[in-house]
Amino acid sequence: MAKKPEGVKVACTNKKARRDYFIEETFEAGLVLRGNEVKSLRDGTAQLTDAYGRLSDGEVWLTGLHIAPYRHTNMQDQDPDRDRKLLLHSFEIKKLVKKIAIRGYVLVPLRVYFKRGYAKVELGLGKGKKSYDKREDIKKKDAQRDMDRALIRGSKRGSAE
Repeated sequence: MAKKPEGVKVACTNKKARRDYFIEETFEAGLVLRGNEVKSLRDGTAQLTDAYGRLSDGEVWLTGLHIAPYRHTNMQDQDPDRDRKLLLHSFEIKKLVKKIAIRGYVLVPLRVYFKRGYAKVELGLGKGKKSYDKREDIKKKDAQRDMDRALIRGSKRGSAE
């Protein structure tokens, strides 16, 4: 019997998530998919830009994940923007319920990936950043980049002499 690959294959990432939110904790959740959505996700045709997680009746749902219909099929009746159920342990859901009850917390999907053949979503529990927080982060990144450049230039000059 052949073994499944052990690596993680990333299908899509949410690049804006860490820029717009302070991510305090991350969770790994299984993703319930239908039919050819798995094949389409493996092709990398998903978008996480406007997606978010929500709690409803003790279950966690992912809203706004767009998975384009699989191009090699004739099943065109599936909704690419439908809500998809997330699979979490009950203690994790209880923890999320407590945290989201506090004002300002939100569930943000960070990436969708395949792990041991199963579709997974990495969810981040975070608070929204204000515009001055974003500017502060940009300043820190610029300063770090300038320091790295200076170190590289200094090491090149030292080795040339």
